[in-house]
Amino acid sequence: MSKDPLDNVGDAIKKGVDDVKDRVHETQHRSEAEGERARRDVLGDSMTPGEKVGSIADEAKNRAQAEVDAMKRELRDRT
Repeated sequence: MSKDPLDNVGDAIKKGVDDVKDRVHETQHRSEAEGERARRDVLGDSMTPGEKVGSIADEAKNRAQAEVDAMKRELRDRT
């Protein structure tokens, strides 16, 4: 039995909203990751080793979160 056409429209709208939300989050995470890299470039040797490690970890975390958001969109597009 086929679905009601209105269900398909509702599903498409929900998918679009979720895609926009994930794209925004992905962009935010990528920006934060770039900010951490820029901070290390600017502050350089004035950062303590602990601050550098923390900054590198924050950059890696944000890049990973951006990839998760991108994969969610890609998976949603395949279904």
